Amino acid sequence: MNPLELGIMIAWAAAAAGFAWYAVSIAREVTYVTLADGRKQERSLPLSFKMLLPFVGNLDGVVSRPSFVKEVEKADVQLVAGGYEGLLDGREFVALRLLTPIAMGAIWSLVIFLFGEVLPDSLFVSMRLPLCLMGFILFALQPTMWLRDAVKRRHAAIMRALPFVLDILTLSVEAGMDFISALQRNCESRKMDPLNEELLRMTKEIQVGASRKNALKAMSDRAQQPDLKSVAYALIQADELGVSIGSILRIQSEQLRARRFDRAEKLANEAPTKMLGPLMLCIFPAVFIILLGPVLAQAMKGML
Repeated sequence: MNPLELGIMIAWAAAAAGFAWYAVSIAREVTYVTLADGRKQERSLPLSFKMLLPFVGNLDGVVSRPSFVKEVEKADVQLVAGGYEGLLDGREFVALRLLTPIAMGAIWSLVIFLFGEVLPDSLFVSMRLPLCLMGFILFALQPTMWLRDAVKRRHAAIMRALPFVLDILTLSVEAGMDFISALQRNCESRKMDPLNEELLRMTKEIQVGASRKNALKAMSDRAQQPDLKSVAYALIQADELGVSIGSILRIQSEQLRARRFDRAEKLANEAPTKMLGPLMLCIFPAVFIILLGPVLAQAMKGML
């Protein structure tokens, strides 16, 4: 090995070690959001996001263009609904969407190229270009899929907790406690989950002077969850019409339980159809091999 090749190998090894050290140090960092009462709540970000966040400022001039205004506004709404307000904003997310396929796709392509050099005579060499293209496509879709999944998980958590919280609030209000005191008692007694975070922020907004109507509307706009939005607008209407809060809460709780039952029934009806794919792909071929395998083996022996 001549000195030039040795120097190139040392340079590549140093670059790989530096990249690994940077990735490990970034992965160990804890990201969190600040709740309405000042507490810190951990929020996990993908490793690729953590690695690229220091560089998104370089794309401010690009994402500030008018063609990206709608995408930035949509990303802002989804990030708030997903619980990442204060940790990521719309401009940073759109910049990450542009930067992730370029940076991570380049790293992926470099790894594929190096494997091709190590295994020059394998089938892997002919698959390098499709694998590189697949990597670019996956990294381009990853930010959008991650945010969609974060919003979906937060909405599911709110949907699961809401009927129980409404039952507690109904009992408290009907026992003579006012609505805000019942909310505060609920926030103190329950663990911190997405629904509790939204209710805590709503109570803090009311305490600093916001009207109940505006606080409820702001909560529904932040969460973007249909069930919570329905409850919020029902309470707003009850305030405007002077209807008892306890009766509205009881009606909403019963409606939410009926919706939950309907959703469970729908999922149960869809289960046989969803099981058909694995059945056709896995079970039927296995049965075919078990039943016809000995017959085919005997036929092959007879032919030989």
